[in-house]
Amino acid sequence: MQNETLRQELTPEGLADFVPQIKAPAGGHPEGALLDKYGRRISYVRLSITDRCDFRCTYCMAEEMTFLPREAVMSLEECLRVASVFVGLGVTKLRITGGEPLVRKNAMWLIERLGALPGLDNLVLTTNGSQLDRFAPALHDAGVKRLNISLDTLNPERFKKITRIGDLAKVIRGIAAARDAGFRRTKLNAVMMRGTNDDEFVDLVRFAIENELDISFIEEMPLGDIHGRNTTYISSEETRERLSHHFELVPSTEDSGGPARYWRMPGSETRVGFISPHSHNFCDSCNRVRITAKGELYPCLGQNDATNLLTALRAGDDDLLRQAIIDSMGIKPFGHDFTQQMEAPKVVRFMSMTGG
Repeated sequence: MQNETLRQELTPEGLADFVPQIKAPAGGHPEGALLDKYGRRISYVRLSITDRCDFRCTYCMAEEMTFLPREAVMSLEECLRVASVFVGLGVTKLRITGGEPLVRKNAMWLIERLGALPGLDNLVLTTNGSQLDRFAPALHDAGVKRLNISLDTLNPERFKKITRIGDLAKVIRGIAAARDAGFRRTKLNAVMMRGTNDDEFVDLVRFAIENELDISFIEEMPLGDIHGRNTTYISSEETRERLSHHFELVPSTEDSGGPARYWRMPGSETRVGFISPHSHNFCDSCNRVRITAKGELYPCLGQNDATNLLTALRAGDDDLLRQAIIDSMGIKPFGHDFTQQMEAPKVVRFMSMTGG
């Protein structure tokens, strides 16, 4: 009776009559069986371990942020349990995000244990790079396969303006430390902002080539109460056209397991990717869900529907947790509808609240 009451509390609004395509057997779950109602297999989870960050990037959060109280955030042990259940459901790729994940106290305790999970093929981490000069060797030793580093500009003054409090030199040292630690195919993520960094796209690609990095250009997303995005938005198509005057870009069928579409440049190992939630959305093949630092499962970045996993976590019942995850697949929409949300975003939570 207690479990049934908890189950009812965990059922997302409007899902009471949804019949899951699968049920979680007590002894585990067949690989590849975590499907949404459109038949898409969920194999990739983005797990936020903190909402806190040592930067205040203008497109990610407000300058004066109110962060979650400690008791509202999943413990590291709870993060590990969530990840373990997802891997048991056939998830093979896990990305650790924040906020800035490396500012979480004892984050390496969790990352080391995630790296040892049987069945997890690809443990990756998204970071602003500020802590990599300290943690890069430990991350590599823990089994992190790849790093994504946010870098929107190579101009120190502009970097300070975008991040409000960040130090570009520290990030550059972090990129070098990652390479020295043995990381390869590290990827830079640059959010495209007209009038802010669009004059640096060519320089960012050249920096990636010189440092044997990949780079992805990301269309700005309408998340959080941030005004003026309709004037700063740049499409992937426009940026690719600009870059084509300086580099020979050859379409590639390579897939990193995420939303980026890649282009190659003859004579270089660097891949140039474009993440295009507006102009060329990737919803039809979406294979991922997000878990916030407070244990909310968001099946779609661009929607508000979520399942609270913290109740099951703190009840100590992994069968209940597993079934809550399976049931949440019923609220995963076919698409995020970002294109219609530039002027009036449907999602008012900041990117830092959702996780990476």
